[in-house]
Amino acid sequence: QVQLVESGGGSVQLGRSLRLSCVASGFTFSAYHMTWVRQAPGQGLEWVAEIHANNGETLYADPMKGRFTISRDNAKNTLYLQIDNVRPEDTAQYYCARARTGWAIYNGLDYWGEGTLVTVSS
Repeated sequence: QVQLVESGGGSVQLGRSLRLSCVASGFTFSAYHMTWVRQAPGQGLEWVAEIHANNGETLYADPMKGRFTISRDNAKNTLYLQIDNVRPEDTAQYYCARARTGWAIYNGLDYWGEGTLVTVSS
């Protein structure tokens, strides 16, 4: 079955960087676009970024441009999210999710991981 397992979260100091990972299994990873979505405490889901299945093309939500970098290693079935210069508003549960088909921003998501919590401290 499809599984997405995130890791890399935890407490991080203001201004530092961290990299989240998501290991995929149960499907042909290189055939699907992948997405990061986050949810801050008490807030709704917020789309962060998406990456093409195999050509490196990326899309970012406007507030994420410049500090967030989505990437993937298809040989390792792993999706990444690099967050630089973390801010208090980056405190959130971060989820990786698989696009249903094509780009998720048009066609939606069908599988989600359990998420990894990032807490930014001063």
